[in-house]
Amino acid sequence: MHKQIVVATTFLMMFAAFGARAQNAPGVTKDEIKIGNTMPYSGPASAYGVIGKTETAFFKMINEQGGINGRKINFISLDDGYSPPKTVELVRQMLEQDGVAFFFQTLGTPTNTAIEKYLNARKVPQLFVATGADKWGDYKDFPWTIGYQPSYRVEARIYAHYILRTKPDAKIAILYQNDDFGKDYVAGLKDVLGDKYAKTVTEASYETSDATIDSQIVSLQASGADTLVIAATPKFAAQAIRKVYDIGWKPLELMTNVSISVGAVMTPAGKEKGVGIITAAYGKDPTDPEWKNDAGTNQWREFMAKYMPDGDLTDANTVYGYNLSLLMVHVLKQCGNDLSRENVMKQATNIKELELPGLLPGIRVNTSPTNYHPITQMQLEKWNGTTWVLFGDVINGS
Repeated sequence: MHKQIVVATTFLMMFAAFGARAQNAPGVTKDEIKIGNTMPYSGPASAYGVIGKTETAFFKMINEQGGINGRKINFISLDDGYSPPKTVELVRQMLEQDGVAFFFQTLGTPTNTAIEKYLNARKVPQLFVATGADKWGDYKDFPWTIGYQPSYRVEARIYAHYILRTKPDAKIAILYQNDDFGKDYVAGLKDVLGDKYAKTVTEASYETSDATIDSQIVSLQASGADTLVIAATPKFAAQAIRKVYDIGWKPLELMTNVSISVGAVMTPAGKEKGVGIITAAYGKDPTDPEWKNDAGTNQWREFMAKYMPDGDLTDANTVYGYNLSLLMVHVLKQCGNDLSRENVMKQATNIKELELPGLLPGIRVNTSPTNYHPITQMQLEKWNGTTWVLFGDVINGS
């Protein structure tokens, strides 16, 4: 009898300790988990704002279902306008005044770069950043920052190999955003082309503050290039597609995965103007008839119908936001009652063969303490004027 009392008392003390640990973790109480986020709800990258809206709606759904282990998610998502100084200001505010536990899905390469050192110095998780810059895999120097989507540099290597295979004598032009996002595509092409790069590639960059990229497209056409790589965010990608078509240039076009949304890019550009463009995908496109009766896509449709009834069902950014929200919930469930920043980071870097409903078949999420690139697989697809059509096999870009 005495032993039973001791065991029971010990168990209660352990349970209380775990409860205290979770409750006393920054941004966590017995009823709430406070998560910070910045999104470009305005500015040059505002097409991505729907990602934050999707994640906000998803966490509302989770809260209505009782939260995670009894705790509701308080998702604080603020508009940084894709401006790094504004991002710094808002992140400081959320951390030092609002007291968030960690940050999730802060969007943009330049904006995340502006807060990376600050958050790592304070040992605050910067989880699954919404940018594919290759540097988000730097687990040695920035152990509190982890990416999600395939590296832009790896994606560019896939395009370079495709070009060499299908058009070995190609004269290549690249339009890229003048920051780490765009420069990763330049680096990826150089990785594959090597010494041929300087002889066969013409570059033109743009700033996010530019009104248009029309002059860059005209200049790239004048170079005599017969192949064009577009490494641009949605607003500028749509402009590039339209301008290439309007001036009668007919290069082989390859375009970054982050600008393939039918609703946000292809439709505004003019669906017929992008016919033949090739990209590399890892997520399901909601306009593809392939997924008409797909269980995972139907799960997303049901969510959209109830929680985002006015949402654009042709915008792949909503599928992206839905997937990322599920990933965040997966990590929080793995954390159990230990929601310390250390354990949140530990669980985010301990994901094995996770399937998400919006990922292409065969593509899985994997992380480890030495792998901060959760997705390394992609598959090529081509725009046919109505939707993206997959072709070839799933490629492991790592």
